[in-house]
Amino acid sequence: MISGAVTLATDVLIRPVTLDDARALARAYRRNRAHLDPWDPDRPEAFFSEEGQVERVRAQLADGRAGRSAHWVLDSGGEIVGHAALSNIVLGPARSANLGYWIDAEHQGRGLASGAARHVCEAADAQLGLHRVEAGTLLHNTASQRVLAKCGFEEYGVAPGYLYINGAWRDHRLFQKILNDRSV
Repeated sequence: MISGAVTLATDVLIRPVTLDDARALARAYRRNRAHLDPWDPDRPEAFFSEEGQVERVRAQLADGRAGRSAHWVLDSGGEIVGHAALSNIVLGPARSANLGYWIDAEHQGRGLASGAARHVCEAADAQLGLHRVEAGTLLHNTASQRVLAKCGFEEYGVAPGYLYINGAWRDHRLFQKILNDRSV
């Protein structure tokens, strides 16, 4: 389970997601639908509703309690302006997870993605005891690749047809960050 909130900018806080965020998440996803569409999987219409987000956040919280994922929101005065997550958390000898994030179209270029990625990696290390965090970007997503490089991730390959994004199987650049060398 993750805890704590951190200020990323004078008006933006990153904190663990709660069920109370469902309405603001639905607004954020509707507001950013065109902005996120090129980078996201196909979403059913229900995803953009408050009810859809209640269902989604409930699943995220259950996965968090089970140790399979961890989710954060970027909160600006009660409005959600981004999301960050660790998914596919694996313990045992791997001790790894996948990082994902997005930032509201109106809040781009303020260092929020880098701040969120750093915060999530710190939580992955200090709170979850992970060894490695992985992230993938579409080949042409140079902005996200810059964020990952700035946060200490190293590219280690290209995965053909890695994820089904925006209507097709898309190749991705793969990045990793080794958090620590502690024994398990």
